[in-house]
Amino acid sequence: MPIVAGVDSSTQSCTVELRDAECGELLARGRYPHPPTYPPASEQWPGDWWVAFKGALDDALRAAHRRAVEIDAISVAAQCHGLVAMDARGEVIRPVKLWNDTTSAPQASALVDRLGVEWWVRTVGSVPTAAFTITKLAWMADHEPQLLHGVRAVCVPHDWLTYKLTGRHVTDRSDASGTGYFSVKGAWLEELLSELISPDIEWADALPQVLGPSEAAGTVHPRIAAELGLRSDVIVGPGAGDQHAGAVGLGLAEGEVLYSLGTSGVVITVSRKPVADLSGMVNSVADATGGFLPLVCTLNATKVTDTFTRLLGVNHDELAAMALAAPMDRNRPVLAAYLDGERSPNRPLAHGMLGNLTNETTREQLALAAFEGVLLGLLRGHEAIRDSGARADGRVIVAGGGAKSPAYRQILADLLGQSVQVLDAPEATARGACVQAAAVLANRDITSVRNEWQPAVLHTCEPRAGSSFDVRAQYQTLSEVRELDDSEQ
Repeated sequence: MPIVAGVDSSTQSCTVELRDAECGELLARGRYPHPPTYPPASEQWPGDWWVAFKGALDDALRAAHRRAVEIDAISVAAQCHGLVAMDARGEVIRPVKLWNDTTSAPQASALVDRLGVEWWVRTVGSVPTAAFTITKLAWMADHEPQLLHGVRAVCVPHDWLTYKLTGRHVTDRSDASGTGYFSVKGAWLEELLSELISPDIEWADALPQVLGPSEAAGTVHPRIAAELGLRSDVIVGPGAGDQHAGAVGLGLAEGEVLYSLGTSGVVITVSRKPVADLSGMVNSVADATGGFLPLVCTLNATKVTDTFTRLLGVNHDELAAMALAAPMDRNRPVLAAYLDGERSPNRPLAHGMLGNLTNETTREQLALAAFEGVLLGLLRGHEAIRDSGARADGRVIVAGGGAKSPAYRQILADLLGQSVQVLDAPEATARGACVQAAAVLANRDITSVRNEWQPAVLHTCEPRAGSSFDVRAQYQTLSEVRELDDSEQ
């Protein structure tokens, strides 16, 4: 039985799944934590990712009850955007500034002001915020010019893990398109980096080769194979960004909509063509199958409800029960959930704000406001995706850690006024990486394998009767209050 391994190296942990490469049956799963990060300055050392990957792989192999499991192919998906800067020896020269590091917000604003929103949308497909890799390079140019001078290779997290496995400096379309210097036409913008970052770096040599969706990156380097207990002929796929691989793992088809609730919140659809959103809200990034993945990403998702469990002195199950018991009153509290600043809209210095409080406000209503505050920001993103020209009118799927909460599932259905499904893919990103590895191993089109591995529906939530009134208008007003921004930061 050929076996594939799929890796999800997220912000918080690394997960490895082992699956039958022919039918997709799950054989085992392992997990290992990453060091925690605390925005606005959110950084990790890649060496910690490697330690976690090895721990998760060992955990999965032990769970398979066969330490001598013969893995035939492996693909890595990981958190997007983070800047991995290496010297001429391939050594990482500083901690990686992650996607949720907002310290490069001034550089993001300067880049947008210099070239204009429309130029970025038409050329790159997205307007760079502090999340994008190019803004982190600009931050290095401003704050660490001597370190930048020594940079000879630049990549993002999944690229580095693939490099560690194979020794090859490669990437895929999905993660390349989130850097801010990869064009909608599918090519690196070396001249842009020379103009905006540094003319002294040979960017054509510093940037990784972009592989196709089912193109092998190579095989595991013999020294690394020995370290991991793998054969040296194990094939390594091109990898992908975490949300992109998650869409593959869920079998997301054109027009279907995914709400992904994790550390970040993401609303995504699949499109055959790129879209153009001149508001800058929608990122028109490439997907992991050869198409495009219009998406809106927010910084604040499940950490918001984590915070409200602490504030209300309850656990997650109790918070969900409280929110579901709250009446959907017209004048209920509304939360602008910008607790870590915000990426969509671009408000990196913003704080959260709770409105519509009265002497009759209940704990249950505060719990409901926490869930709605997260989801209303994503509903606004869903509307922006539709307005940009993507269909985004098919079935709605909710995934990620937040999908385990009955409150997130039910309140999303209530706000949308349509059914919401949870699929049997609790680790969708690792599953999607397995799909890619299986496609590369069999030399098949990744969409064919994706369609054959469609996960089953576990839950369907229908909107509750009497929940038609929502607070989107109040949310819109509250979220646009400029006093949310801390101008002194």
